[in-house]
Amino acid sequence: MKNAKEVVVEKSLMLIAFSAIFMLFLIAVFIFKEGSPLIFKIGLKNFILSAKWSPLEGQFGILAMIIGSLWITAGALVIGVPLGLGCAILLSEFLPRGITAFLKPTIELLAGIPSVVYGFIGVVVLVPFIRERFGGPGLSVLAGSIILGIMILPTIISISIDALQAVPRSYREGSLALGATQWQTISMVTLKAARSGILASIILGMGRAVGETMAVIMVAGNAVKIPNSIFNPARTLTTNIALEMGFATGDHRAALFATGVVLFVIIMILNILANYAFGKRK
Repeated sequence: MKNAKEVVVEKSLMLIAFSAIFMLFLIAVFIFKEGSPLIFKIGLKNFILSAKWSPLEGQFGILAMIIGSLWITAGALVIGVPLGLGCAILLSEFLPRGITAFLKPTIELLAGIPSVVYGFIGVVVLVPFIRERFGGPGLSVLAGSIILGIMILPTIISISIDALQAVPRSYREGSLALGATQWQTISMVTLKAARSGILASIILGMGRAVGETMAVIMVAGNAVKIPNSIFNPARTLTTNIALEMGFATGDHRAALFATGVVLFVIIMILNILANYAFGKRK
């Protein structure tokens, strides 16, 4: 039988858990309540598939921002996934456990650095480098992709290491006993066994990139147009909200909340996919 203290602790933890879920529910209701009327007013097709964003003229098309978000997120994954996965393989498969135990928390500390610091470094170092080497304004899709690619590394590395270390040692020993080299064992056995966890890390890293705001504001250029090159400036969904919410009113304000609705749906889909991948690993 549970004593009174255990019951109190259990009920308290349950209340805290449900309160967090309830707060998330309230946030979702508020965002949809504020943004849905504008979507119904102008039509979902006109809102998502139009690239004309001119609030003063009553035009609220976010296609340019959607494509800008896709460009920068895809670029961040191209940079972050190979680096993150390579680092995870090195730490979990080649380095001694003691070094891995020290380096893994150190890498995870990178996630605690404020995004404005990454953005400042990008403005001071990366943007001038791109401008001098490749031309253009420097504030571009490429700059945003590089900064986000670095910012998602802790997520990808940490979860991938956990996934790789969760693979039973017998899998590796069986492969080596059959004559496979260490790299063949890693590529053909370990990575395949850990693929669901690695996929989850990539999806969560993608969600981190999609939702980032401050660093992207500082380095991406924020031009409301569809980029046709990685050296062109772009505006993402998050930066559009951050830049204009301070002075938006009426339908303009509702359109920014509608943009939040789109972002909310995207992030929820990514989290569902990540949870599904984690579930498959188990």
